[in-house]
Amino acid sequence: MANAGTAREPRALIATDKFKGSLTAVQVAEHVAAGLRQEAPGVRVEALPVADGGDGTVDAAVAAGFERRTVRVTGPLGTPVMAAYALREGTAVVEMAEASGMRRLPVGVFAPLTATTYGTGELLRAALDAGAHRIVFGVGGSATTDGGAGMLGALGARFGTGAGDPLPWGGGPLRDLATADLSGLDPRLAEVEIVLASDVDNPLTGPKGAAAVYGPQKGATASDVAALDAALAHYARVLADTVGPRATESAAAPGAGAAGGIGYAALVALGAVFRPGIEVMLDVVGFPRALHGADLVITGEGSLDEQTLHGKAPAGVAAAARAGGVEVVAVCGRLALSPAALGAAGIARAYALTELEPDPGRCMAEAGVLLERVGRVLARDYLV
Repeated sequence: MANAGTAREPRALIATDKFKGSLTAVQVAEHVAAGLRQEAPGVRVEALPVADGGDGTVDAAVAAGFERRTVRVTGPLGTPVMAAYALREGTAVVEMAEASGMRRLPVGVFAPLTATTYGTGELLRAALDAGAHRIVFGVGGSATTDGGAGMLGALGARFGTGAGDPLPWGGGPLRDLATADLSGLDPRLAEVEIVLASDVDNPLTGPKGAAAVYGPQKGATASDVAALDAALAHYARVLADTVGPRATESAAAPGAGAAGGIGYAALVALGAVFRPGIEVMLDVVGFPRALHGADLVITGEGSLDEQTLHGKAPAGVAAAARAGGVEVVAVCGRLALSPAALGAAGIARAYALTELEPDPGRCMAEAGVLLERVGRVLARDYLV
C-alpha cells in the first residue's frame, strides 16, 4: 500500500497515453482520476497526459500548460485543414499528424502515392512566425510516404523533374525527381533547435523502411510499396548530389523512416536531432517535477503488447518512474503481456478493461465508465 506508515494522504500521478479509437489521453486520465477519488476521496491526484510524438502530442502539451495555436494549412490530399501546434516560452510542439495525419483523410480514403506533407511544413513555418527558438517535432500517424519532400517545399526547397517542371506532391512522383535545391529553405531554421520526436527508429528504405513497414497501413498495395521504396531511395540519391554524403548517412539513421520518411527530411535538411518521442515529451510536460513526491504512477494505453515495450509511452513512463523509485501500474483496454514482461518493463501490475467487459465493441464504447471502475479497484489495491 502506498505511503503506509505516513500521516499524509497518498499522491497518485496519472501519466497515460490515449486509448486509440476510444479516448484521448486527457479523457483517460480524467476517468482514472474520477475512479480514484470515488474510492479514496482524500487521495491527491495529478493528471499529466503523455504522448510519444504521434497523435495527441499537441493535446498533451496543452494539458501541461502550453498555449494551443490553430492555423489553416494544406491537408494530405491538398485541401485545407485547420491544424494546431502548442507554444510556451519559445518552445513549440508541432505534431505532423495535425496537418498530414491519417485522421485528415475521409473515412475509407487513402492516397499512398500522392499524399503530401506540405501542410506540416506550413505548420513549422507558423511556429517560426510565432517566435519559436526550439521546436519539438512529433512525427507519427501520418497519411504520407513522401520522404518529407512536401514539408521541405513549404519551407522553401524546390524539387524539379528532368523537364524542369515542379515535382508533383506525394511519394510516387519522387521517382521522377531530377533536381533538389535546398538553398531557399527558410533561414530561420538554421537558428532553431529542432528535436525529432518519434516512437520508431526505422531507416528510410529497405525491408524495415518507411514504405515496407508502414505503407500498407496507409493503403499501399504490394506494388505501391515497391514503387514507394524505390522512389524514396532515388530521392535520397538526388539529395546526396545536393548536400553530399550526409544525405546517404541520414537515410540509414534511426528515425529516418518515421512518418513516411518525414524523419529523413528533418534530419538531412532541417538539422534535427532524433530522440525517442516519449523521452522528449516527458521533459516537455514536466514529468520529472511531477514525479517528485508521488507514491504511485499510473500509466497506460489502449493495448499493452509487444509494441509497448519498444518506445511507446507506458514503457517510457515506467522507466522514468522506476529510476525515481516510484511504483508503476498500468491501465489498458487490452493486455497481451505476461506478468514477467510487465515486471521487466517496470510495471507492477496492469488492469485491462476487457477483464470487466470482454466484448471489444462494448469495451471501446464504454471505456470511460470502465476506467472509472478500474480506478476504484486500483485505489483499493494501492492507495487506501
